[in-house]
Amino acid sequence: MTDLNRIFAALADETRFKVVEHLMAQGEQPAGSLTELAGLSAPAVSRHLKVLREANLVSQRVEGTHRYYSVRSEALRSISDWTLEHRAFWAGSLDRLDTLLALDPDGKDTA
Repeated sequence: MTDLNRIFAALADETRFKVVEHLMAQGEQPAGSLTELAGLSAPAVSRHLKVLREANLVSQRVEGTHRYYSVRSEALRSISDWTLEHRAFWAGSLDRLDTLLALDPDGKDTA
């Protein structure tokens, strides 16, 4: 499974998506605040965070007995790059469709 596949698979879960959005908006957060956000038990949130770490979406920083999580900008950049590549494809496809629609049934330009 490629990194991008892992990222999208991890984000397909509503709770993990919510956690990533929260971390993007608030910056680095302790695991306890993520437990409150998700409304789940600490072990459940820990399992979600493990999936996010394995997908390289979040990083973990340990300070004493506390664990802090933040979104990895590289993961977001890979999503953005993928989106921009596909946007260019669809823009080109729509341009080609416009050209085809401008032709009459005999293949002549009607513009």
